[in-house]
Amino acid sequence: MVERRCRYCEQVFEPSKYQPGQTVCTGGDCQRRRRADYHRQKIAADPEYRQVCLDSPQKWRSGHPDYWRQYRERHPAAVERNRRQQQIRDRARRLRKLANNNSVFQLNPSTTEVWFAGPGFARLANNNSVPAQVWILEGLPPRKPPVSESCKQQPSGLEPALAG
Repeated sequence: MVERRCRYCEQVFEPSKYQPGQTVCTGGDCQRRRRADYHRQKIAADPEYRQVCLDSPQKWRSGHPDYWRQYRERHPAAVERNRRQQQIRDRARRLRKLANNNSVFQLNPSTTEVWFAGPGFARLANNNSVPAQVWILEGLPPRKPPVSESCKQQPSGLEPALAG
């Protein structure tokens, strides 16, 4: 028999006697890539196949309308993990939007000293990087003390607080 090189892993293999035109070895990764390539090419070339591939998930979902509700009930850890990941994605989206906002100014670098306290930080050693979220908010201007009225504006004999 003739030996060939697999077009994916470049290993030498002997083609099947039932498939003399075989170009891919029997390795699992190579077979997976072969099937994926075929599927991709078929979708690009055959409009009917493409439509069947698009309709198939919709048909399955219409036959199993409660699947995701039941899945979430049976897998609360997955629900919580998804919720945390969504919060991270939402926060990143808000920060990207904020970064594109013209009201955000580039700040000059400043030296800061950060101290961490608590039992969880005892495991940190040698200046390990610590995930942190820092929000810089513009402070309100200091309040001006109320200006007392001059004696010319106060009626005589009355307290300034009661004069108003």
